[in-house]
Amino acid sequence: MHAEITQEIEEYCEAHSTPEPELLYRLNRETNLKVMNPRMLSGHIQGMFLTNLVKMMQPKAVLEIGTYTGYSAICLAEGLPEGGTLDTIEVDVELEDIIRKYFSQYPKKEKITLHIGDALVVIPTLDKTYDLIFMDADKEEYIRYYELVLPKLRRGGYLLADNVLWSGKVLNEPKSGDKDTPALQYFNDYVLQDERVRNFLLPLRDGIMVIEKL
Repeated sequence: MHAEITQEIEEYCEAHSTPEPELLYRLNRETNLKVMNPRMLSGHIQGMFLTNLVKMMQPKAVLEIGTYTGYSAICLAEGLPEGGTLDTIEVDVELEDIIRKYFSQYPKKEKITLHIGDALVVIPTLDKTYDLIFMDADKEEYIRYYELVLPKLRRGGYLLADNVLWSGKVLNEPKSGDKDTPALQYFNDYVLQDERVRNFLLPLRDGIMVIEKL
């Protein structure tokens, strides 16, 4: 048995990690003060995980599905090597102003291309092969995103699917009217059985499915 990751343990982890850069701190704060569902923001520890993963992988092309307010996009871009690029897709047009506000202040903003629109429409227009894909959007559409992007992911590349533990709800029978939980349960089972990939479920924050294309 391992220790339960309580709020106190999360706070201890943050207190013993290099602090957020000032730009990300301000974005985090503004998101929590002004934007609905601020828990959707990746946050400090997950953000550092993304940055360091990109630094280790040194990918030339990264795709993010679900920008939200741009926190995770900046974290992904921060780890990119010289010449590396990030495409990030956000469906909510009301978030565009805050996204562009913080992207414009980011020193490496030229690495990021923001696409506003439905990812199911945008993805087929992206004529690239990606080394890393981070998926954190509509949970009901995870399977459709997965099937759309897997052909665009290079062999040996990685796809990260966020929120696959869904606050532990995936362990139980979904409640009436809950469409996200069964969608994530199905996605988790589907990936496990997919012979095109190798995967493990990382219990970081709300669960990240780490998927390697074979």
